[in-house]
Amino acid sequence: MTDTHTSDRPRILVANDDGIFSPGIKALALALADVGDVVVVAPDVEQSAVGHGITIRRPLRFKHTASAGFGSLPAYRVDGTPADCVVLGVHLLGRPDLVVSGINLGPNLGDDLTHSGTVAAAIEGLALGLPAIAFSQQGSAGGEYSFTAGAAYAARLARQVLGRSLPPRVLLNVNFPGGMPRGVRVTRVGEHRWEDTIVTRQDPEGREYHWVAGQSRAADAHDQSTDYGALQAGYISVTPVRLDLTARDLLGEIADYVPEA
Repeated sequence: MTDTHTSDRPRILVANDDGIFSPGIKALALALADVGDVVVVAPDVEQSAVGHGITIRRPLRFKHTASAGFGSLPAYRVDGTPADCVVLGVHLLGRPDLVVSGINLGPNLGDDLTHSGTVAAAIEGLALGLPAIAFSQQGSAGGEYSFTAGAAYAARLARQVLGRSLPPRVLLNVNFPGGMPRGVRVTRVGEHRWEDTIVTRQDPEGREYHWVAGQSRAADAHDQSTDYGALQAGYISVTPVRLDLTARDLLGEIADYVPEA
């Protein structure tokens, strides 16, 4: 597959983890079409919570799809992870100017970032040297999702990032509240986590199986300087996330006690 892009408009690769038929990615891609030339590459089935997995033990299928509701926008589905989608999209369709992931069904906050497929697609963009943004949408109290306000804001933010860029190895993780936003907060990653429980049951043949379940917990739920606190207060949360896992403040301390080889 060769790169046939000839437009002067910026190129935007859109991925997600909810799958090619998710209403969130449709709303995002159509809104971004006003900003640049959009191509959609998404999993063929839901890949939520798969993290930054890359498929290396089997071949991947990369298929054009005309039935996912993207109109004239080129769209492809991949039988792999969100990170696979970004890798294939970049290498098979040409290098974009921006990688955008979402809009996810449900927020990605705090420790969620470590297992979120939505955020992983953006991280893969960073790994390839590209600016990247991840978008997620909180549901309403009734469990419904509206992407109108979020998609419009995503287009405005994408235009800004394309014009100003982002620092190297930094992505933006954006979460939209369930109702109309009260405004925008630039936040830090909070202490939101899932308190896991294991539900054990038996199948009809008496063999045990297990469900991983849990409850959402946040130590800083009322602190609007955090992603979780801002979202709970009804604000759009925009969090700059740096892909650098080094605990730099501990380098000297650890060097003092690690044994010699």
